[in-house]
Amino acid sequence: MNDIFAYDSSYYEPALFLSPAHLGILLFFVLFLILYYRWRATPFVQRYGRWIILAILLVSELSLLLWTLLATTWDVRYHLPFQLCTISLYVCILMLFQRSRSLFEIVYFFGLAGALQAILTPDLFYTFPHYRFLHFFIAHFAIITAILHMVWVERFTIKAVAILKSFLVLNGFALIAFLVNLWTGANYMFLARKPVNGSILDFLAPYPWYILQLEVIALLMFGLLYLPFLKKRG
Repeated sequence: MNDIFAYDSSYYEPALFLSPAHLGILLFFVLFLILYYRWRATPFVQRYGRWIILAILLVSELSLLLWTLLATTWDVRYHLPFQLCTISLYVCILMLFQRSRSLFEIVYFFGLAGALQAILTPDLFYTFPHYRFLHFFIAHFAIITAILHMVWVERFTIKAVAILKSFLVLNGFALIAFLVNLWTGANYMFLARKPVNGSILDFLAPYPWYILQLEVIALLMFGLLYLPFLKKRG
């Protein structure tokens, strides 16, 4: 049992992408979203949905901190809250707690884009049922569910100007992460080098030019994520 919490164990998997465990957890999440959408109008989801998601986000982040401390693996280069999805997680917690439309407008774009990219091409080296595998996917699934909850249950909508707002906030976080990378030698938001595991960055130019390409990709993804609201308004 302790092996699933060990930092170095038999669950180490350097090729997680499109493995049976990866495909299985993605299928599970798709089925979960279908059910959540179907149940969105039920009294239970209406009353308790956002609080349950908020609790999952909090527990996932606190459990990761506890795990790194107990395993004595906490490192300033890896565990500061400057990865895009960690930033999204904190914003989602505040958004759910405050039921904030302004935070929703910001995190809807880079939260969905970042979390979707993360679960499709995970920068992860442990497979099911290791703690890090479960934590990684639960945390990212919770980010996506939190954002979709605000659309499906709270009926929040977005105007086109939110694309620019989210893009500017994202670049503000990126600037902070870039400076932290220079200070610590880290690779937060993959602004210092490409990730080891396969990702969309493998198809882009070498460092530092892929950062400019990521800006364009981010705007394109934001535009695609806005299409459901554009169609609704039309």
